[in-house]
Amino acid sequence: MTDDLEPLAPRQALEMWLDRQKAEKADETVQSYRYRVRQFVDWLDDQGIDNLNDLTGRDVFRYDSARRADGLSKNALNTQLGTIKLFLDFCVDVEAVPPVLPAKVDIPTLSKAERANEEKLSSNRADSILQQLEQFDYASRDHTMFALAWHTGARLGALRSLDINDCYLTEDDLDRLAHQDGLEEEELADFDVPFIYFRHRPDTDTPLKNKEDGERPVGLSEEIGQLLQDYIAVTRVEAEDEHGRKPLFSSKRGTGRMSKGAIRSRFNIITQPCRYGTCPHDRDTDTCEALEHGYESRCPSARSPHRIRTGSITHHRDEGWPPEVLAERVNATPEVIRTHYDQPDLLKRMESRRSYLD
Repeated sequence: MTDDLEPLAPRQALEMWLDRQKAEKADETVQSYRYRVRQFVDWLDDQGIDNLNDLTGRDVFRYDSARRADGLSKNALNTQLGTIKLFLDFCVDVEAVPPVLPAKVDIPTLSKAERANEEKLSSNRADSILQQLEQFDYASRDHTMFALAWHTGARLGALRSLDINDCYLTEDDLDRLAHQDGLEEEELADFDVPFIYFRHRPDTDTPLKNKEDGERPVGLSEEIGQLLQDYIAVTRVEAEDEHGRKPLFSSKRGTGRMSKGAIRSRFNIITQPCRYGTCPHDRDTDTCEALEHGYESRCPSARSPHRIRTGSITHHRDEGWPPEVLAERVNATPEVIRTHYDQPDLLKRMESRRSYLD
């Protein structure tokens, strides 16, 4: 044991580290950290290592080998081992492990293609889905929710967080903005409608991933603004959540606000091709398990909200939006957009650059 180290049990270190993360990270991020590092801590327990002072580079190598033997993908190894390194960096800070130990974690290097998940929703499929929804299910909750997700590139949690009062669709709505944000009447002339305003409200169960940094107004097209007006006026289920707020995407069930699981399920259903046509996977729709409640994601064509966000961001880039401008709209850094979301249609991207040839 190194003389300048202080004894610390792995589980105690994990709780200390997570407490620190809670002040800076979204709850879902902290939970994912807990899941990844808890596997490491459980492994240390199985190996009889109850004091981090005894942890060596050889132990880290053995854990790495054990995870690779589990058949994890390169992407999964990159994510899990990257989190282990963050944890060990913290352990260095609290003098529980030697400063050289985090560097012993062999994190697989991923190419840009490997870092980007190719299962995005394509713009062609999104257009087809929107046309079908407009024709057969206009201004329904599904139609409005999908159109808004595609138009804004918003995360699932951000969509769930919206209230009716976060929608500024007419000039009269700006009076509400003045009252909430303390603006003078003359300042309102600088703003055009329609737009929506994502707000971080953790105390009433709708936090944003990046907390206050995720708060932002997002401009809408006139078409999307009209769709929202029609949905609110005609189709939306009148409901309040348990905090007395009026969710934009309301539900007769539960708290009155759609849960994340319910939204995820609806997107998986909306993106199934057989809902409005034939199955492209040669499945029998009478027996296909993906058409059963709770199994919608098993359709090869189904796309989660995150894949719709990925497709939306890529579509915006293909249309010529610079990463720096798009970053503020979708609440992601330009570098994250380039690395994780920017999966271009190369021909479209070429056309979007033509304006620079002059």
